[in-house]
Formats: sequence, structure tokens, C-alpha cells
Amino acid sequence: MTSSPAKTSLRDTATTPQAATSRRDTRGEKRRRRIYKSLHDCIISKGYVKTTLADIAEGAGMSASHLLYYFNGKEAILEQYFANVAVRFLERIEAFAQHPAEQQVQLLADFWFKGETSTRLEIGFMLECFGNAVNDDILRITKADFDSRCKAHLASIFACAPQLLLADARDSAEIAYSMMIGLRSAVYFDDDISLERAHTLFTETVNRMSGFSA
Repeated sequence: MTSSPAKTSLRDTATTPQAATSRRDTRGEKRRRRIYKSLHDCIISKGYVKTTLADIAEGAGMSASHLLYYFNGKEAILEQYFANVAVRFLERIEAFAQHPAEQQVQLLADFWFKGETSTRLEIGFMLECFGNAVNDDILRITKADFDSRCKAHLASIFACAPQLLLADARDSAEIAYSMMIGLRSAVYFDDDISLERAHTLFTETVNRMSGFSA
């Protein structure tokens, strides 16, 4: 029986990977987590553009000048937070590699379209991050690495497929990844498509592309 990924919200990714690994919980790390949480909540509430440093500081329970002791502006907060989110997601996704390729399709679909990271609000947060990556070099590098590793994981799945619709596993991965991100965006903007429907479309299409049973 396929086990679904454990539910995790984007707000839960506020701890840096190093801090999570060593399980340290210093006062500074607690404050950084509060800042990340505040940024996350502000973006969901009013969007990144309308969010000010003062808004983030207020949500974190500190002054703007105090916040600047930890981050050099709201751009730096988003850059680090998005990097943390990307690391957490990749850790989860790449851990699926221990399962058979066919099962990984289901695990990926569950991760992207059924977990707490797939609520409409959380999808909106990720779209805000993607949008800001257009003009932010640090965000763009993080997103490009995230995209590349996700597609490499998908390519490894297609490489194990019994019968590819396309000749090249990498081409199949490009299409599958584009579909995955596109469906998540569609769920946010199009009321006619639900997460459940997006999950079904992704799973059935990838299975047909790879020759796995539906």
C-alpha cells in the first residue's frame, strides 16, 4: 500500500536545515523562526509587494531595527526562507527514490496535490516566491537548482519506465515537471479545477507517459 507523505506546511520550514539537524534552539534561531513565520503570514495576507519590513517585524514581535540585526531587509528574509523551503522539499522528494518507480509517481502526486503544502494559500505563497525570482538573482539561482533537481528525480523515474511515450527520459521529465507546476498554478487561478482533479490528471498522465499501470 502506498504511504502518503507526512503533512508539512511551508510555515513549518522556517528552521534552517543546519539548525534542524543539530536540534539547537538558541534565542537567535527562535527569533529567526518568528521572522520567517511573520513573512509567510504577511505574504499570504497581503502579498509580498505590499508587505513592509515594519509588518514583518510587528508579526515577529520586535521592532524593525531589531529585525535588521538578523536580516538586511525583507528581500534577505525571503531569499533565506525560500532556500530553506527548497531544501526541505528536495529532501522529501529525493527520499522517495527508495521506493519503486511506479510508486514514486503516486508519492509525488500526493506530495504536490494532497499535502498541507498544497492548500490554495500555500500555493499562492509559492507563486509569490516564483514571481520574485524573476528579478532577484539569489531567488532565481535557488529556483533554478530546485527545478533542476526535481526534473532529475523525474528523469530517474522515467528511466525505469517499461515503455516511454517519448524516447528520452529527460524530455519526459521536462513535460512532467511543467505539468506539475502548471497544474498547481491552475488550481490557484482556475475555480474549475480542484486539487483532487489536478492530482488525478498528473498521476494518470505520467503513468501513460511511462507505461506504468494507472
